[in-house]
Amino acid sequence: MKRGTTLKHRTETSLVLERKMVTHHDVLTWDLERCVGCQIGPRVCAKEAISHIEGKVENGRMVTKLLVDVDPDKCVFCGMCVEMCPLHAITLTLNGEPYNPVIEYESFPKLKHFNRFNKDDFDFDLKEFVIDNCPMGVISYDEENETMKVDQQHCIRCRQCEVASNGAFEVMQPWQGTVLLRREKCIEGCFACADVCPTRALHINDEGELVHADYYCIKCGACMQICPIKAEWEEYEVHFESQGVTCTRMHQRLVNADELPVLVERWRVNHTPVQSAAWLEALVKLADDKAGQVEIDRKRALKRKDLIVSLKGGKSLAHE
Repeated sequence: MKRGTTLKHRTETSLVLERKMVTHHDVLTWDLERCVGCQIGPRVCAKEAISHIEGKVENGRMVTKLLVDVDPDKCVFCGMCVEMCPLHAITLTLNGEPYNPVIEYESFPKLKHFNRFNKDDFDFDLKEFVIDNCPMGVISYDEENETMKVDQQHCIRCRQCEVASNGAFEVMQPWQGTVLLRREKCIEGCFACADVCPTRALHINDEGELVHADYYCIKCGACMQICPIKAEWEEYEVHFESQGVTCTRMHQRLVNADELPVLVERWRVNHTPVQSAAWLEALVKLADDKAGQVEIDRKRALKRKDLIVSLKGGKSLAHE
């Protein structure tokens, strides 16, 4: 085996690419338990090294989850997928330390997002309710300091804690956009999108109905990937300016949006300033031309009974 060759290891819970060279040792790791096989990784990859492993749907339910695969001969350990992964399922280390080349060399921005907790605004009788409604289990009660604690590294910014806490948590998501559910276009009895959704943006309620709680969507697009009614794409040329040079790339656009039961659109991303061909190309791949749209208003979202009911155990609160 030549030095510098990328090795690939896959288990049921992880996918690892490893490259050893004289001065450095790169390790790129996917946590397959966190990964939902979303649209973002395959789309953002400049080398087309990431591909989908399609999930299996039987009788309207997902029986095999969506995942991704990586071509070790194409991957260059650039770190784009690491920064963009909405589930924080990917890590990259250099000689055992976290490292991301596209961030280090400022060819990619850092995404802006946060989860802030205001202790003074919180009714601590709700602490178990908030903890139970965190899908990633990253919120806990700090008994010593009598406050709520968030594991910021693994929080996916789904905003369920905002609604569950009546606004004591404040969350900013990196992506702004929309998710539409058109139940009349669904295959009868299909709930695969709810099975794959990492938040409660799409879920099955106590009455066995598919529910759409738009405010919780993180715009990963896994629901579109698992849906039996598939998106269709056409190629088109994109021209953009980078450092005084006009770049041309072939990209894809959705052509059957009106036929899809579930549609995710990403049209703006919060990020630190950067101007590079790599970022502009990634943005064109990921974002729709909807910059004039307006994000769901937070103050109104906190008062929406449909969002409160959509939380686990939220029915009792909605009727108070």
